[in-house]
Amino acid sequence: MKRKKSFWGCLAIVGVGAVIAFSGAAIAAGFDELPQDIREQNYPEDMMDPMQPLGPSVYRDWKAPKKPPWTIGYASSYAGNTWRAGVMDRLQNTIIPKWKKLGLLKEVIITQSNLKDSVQIQQMRQLVDRGVDALLVCCGNPTALNQTIKYAYDRGVPTFSFVGYVTSPYAISSSANFVVGGYKLGIWMAEELKGKGNVLVVEGIPGTSASDSQDRGIKLALEKYPDIKIVGEVAGMWTDQVAQAEIQKWLATHPGKLDGIIIQSASELGAIRALKQSGRPRVPITIGGELGALCYWRKNPDYVSGAYHAWPPGDGFELGWNIMMRTLQGQGPKIQSILASSVYFDFNDLKESVGEDCSEDSDQWLNVGIDRWAPKEFLDHFFVRPADPEQYKP
Repeated sequence: MKRKKSFWGCLAIVGVGAVIAFSGAAIAAGFDELPQDIREQNYPEDMMDPMQPLGPSVYRDWKAPKKPPWTIGYASSYAGNTWRAGVMDRLQNTIIPKWKKLGLLKEVIITQSNLKDSVQIQQMRQLVDRGVDALLVCCGNPTALNQTIKYAYDRGVPTFSFVGYVTSPYAISSSANFVVGGYKLGIWMAEELKGKGNVLVVEGIPGTSASDSQDRGIKLALEKYPDIKIVGEVAGMWTDQVAQAEIQKWLATHPGKLDGIIIQSASELGAIRALKQSGRPRVPITIGGELGALCYWRKNPDYVSGAYHAWPPGDGFELGWNIMMRTLQGQGPKIQSILASSVYFDFNDLKESVGEDCSEDSDQWLNVGIDRWAPKEFLDHFFVRPADPEQYKP
């Protein structure tokens, strides 16, 4: 895992080994209870989004007012990309059957707002008024939902934001640390280009916490390499078709040399297609979990040296779900944001997961597995009264 080691070497150079220092007994009662290694790896001071909420959780001594089986409201902000499809696949085909069988879930009510904050707010309020026991939201505006989250809290309904944070103190957010994840991508690309070259940066959905945090980390990393130049920035909207169109437009109007593309999943397949159709030379891109892009690498072993899982859709959703279930059971989350680590994988890892008969056109996702992404033992550290949520007896 040479790249992984290089990242932490660079991290030490820029002085981010220290962790965030908080004052006050209330703060210490949450963050400072976490193990030192988790604080150093997942919450390094210079790698924190300044808006990421890190205070003590209001749900530390809270328990659901009603007994299970519970009704959950999933107020999704968007359904139009492969990542969201991966979330729905895990929810409908794995999580719902499993938790119904455990006797802890009655139903999940799903809404879609198509990136309209006002619609998502209305849908969340309607879900609360319908009597859901908890709300799940994803990847949206970090502040727009705050009043609605408080509305839910006042009615005994907690909100859980997965793969992206909200700033309300009445919510629990979970994801990888996307600033750290973006920093890893930037360092990886700089090393892939041996410290010199022109790169195009492709954001996800600007204005969302996950996209902005990762973009911040990418640029923070590239600042350490004066011979790496960002020659363009476009928004791929975490959607292959959008990313492909935007990259093609950029390539058509920028004939200069391009040496690499740093792109957020799920858009890397769009980048590969855009390069092919433009007739430009093949350049390295950052690959996440999209199977089509991974398959291209599988069939072209010398294409890149490695890749990072930043937000496997099924695993990211299941992490948020497990946090929600633990909180409903009264396990007491310690902190407002529960952050995991992105997972590096090299070509040997790829060969174990993706066969040679794969399809380069696949828009499916490779998940690393919840036991690798955020196992029960890891999650235990974030709760005052940790227990296996699947063994809960009301």
